[in-house]
Amino acid sequence: MLTIHTGTNHDAVAVEGDRIAAVADVDALRADYPDARVREWPGELRPGVGWEGVLPQAPSPRERVHALLTRGVTAVAPRSLSDDPGLGPAAARVGLPVGSPAPLHADSRADFAVFAPDGACLATVLGGRLVHRRK
Repeated sequence: MLTIHTGTNHDAVAVEGDRIAAVADVDALRADYPDARVREWPGELRPGVGWEGVLPQAPSPRERVHALLTRGVTAVAPRSLSDDPGLGPAAARVGLPVGSPAPLHADSRADFAVFAPDGACLATVLGGRLVHRRK
C-alpha cells in the first residue's frame, strides 16, 4: 500500500514498499495518489541522520541500536558497530543500513525521520517501515 508521509513543513514523500515513489508538496502528492494512506506528522520531515561514533551504552545490542532510532539515525558508519559483535545483527534486524543516509529522492530507499521544533525525533522510518515513534 502506498503511504504519503508529511510534516509541518508541507514537504511529503510517497512511499511504496521500501522505496520513495515521489517527493513533492503534500497537496500535489494527495492529488497524484488519491487512494494513498496519509500519515501527518507534527514535525518537520527530512532525511535521517548519519551516526559516526560509538553507539550509546545500553544493556543489550538491540537497545543500543534502538537508542539511535530515537535520534533519527538512518545510517551508521561501519566502525560504529565494531565494539560489540551483537551490534551488526541488531542493526540488520531493524534494517539500519551501514553507510550514509539516503537522500529524499524518488527511487531512493525510504529512510527518513521527523523532528519536532525542539529537535527531538518524533519518528524514524527505515526501508518504508516505521521503526520508532515517540509517544
